[in-house]
Amino acid sequence: MSTSAQLLAAADLAQTRQGRYASRKRVNTIALTLSLAAMAFGVFWLVWILWETIRLGFGGLSVALFTQMTPPPNEVGGISNAIFGSFVMVLMATFVGTPIGIMAGVYLAEYDTKGWLASVTRFVNDILLSAPSIVIGLFVYAIVVARFKSFSGWAGIIALALIVIPVVIRTTENMLTLVPSALREAAYALGTPKWKVILMITLRAAKSGVITGVLLAVARISGETAPLLFTALNNQFWNSDLSKPMASLPVTIFKFAMSPYENWQQLAWAGVFLITVAVLGLNILARVLTRQK
Repeated sequence: MSTSAQLLAAADLAQTRQGRYASRKRVNTIALTLSLAAMAFGVFWLVWILWETIRLGFGGLSVALFTQMTPPPNEVGGISNAIFGSFVMVLMATFVGTPIGIMAGVYLAEYDTKGWLASVTRFVNDILLSAPSIVIGLFVYAIVVARFKSFSGWAGIIALALIVIPVVIRTTENMLTLVPSALREAAYALGTPKWKVILMITLRAAKSGVITGVLLAVARISGETAPLLFTALNNQFWNSDLSKPMASLPVTIFKFAMSPYENWQQLAWAGVFLITVAVLGLNILARVLTRQK
């Protein structure tokens, strides 16, 4: 091949490469623009929601909000009974659902990854994960409330725990799967029992992800209204007996926000503000406690 032909081929190759580079650059610019636009769209609504929550909810904060019970229309009062009821039910549901979810996730990731029982468990877990919360509320209503002929805090705890379990199972399994197998093999080579490998190495390595999953579950059940309407119902008065109907923030917010009374609407926004701050505080605390040192 002559020198001129070689130069011509080299020029064609350079032009082809330049065209491909320009095409990839255009595609990259379009993808980056769409990604930034999607992010801006989501952040815009998030900031708007937070701003409205702060603007309308902060003004309703007062001493009476935390010390008095839900008032009649157009009278001064607070939501202390709803705060207490939500705190107890969310706390108990988390304590019930978290160990079950973590143990099930450990089983799926460490013991039976491809067996028939694991496949059935994942299938049922996916159904529970995607099931509307009102369906879970109706299920607990049928097996607990209707059988004992009474709404109760225990029924609300069971319904919320059934929402916590699938979220914790999914996140625990996924986080344990991401732990490198070399860590397990090194521990096995030293003669460490399997249970101790899981407890001291894999779970410790996946600690941040597991805690994040638990917090996601807590954040979800903190604002659930439909399951509690069919289980714990509501209570205008202070109640610490879990065998009786119990007030909760989501149900109180739903009831007060739909009312025409200004004092109830203000209490509803204050309740929304409290839930938002509580969930945000939990996430910040978990990030601080589980950060890598």
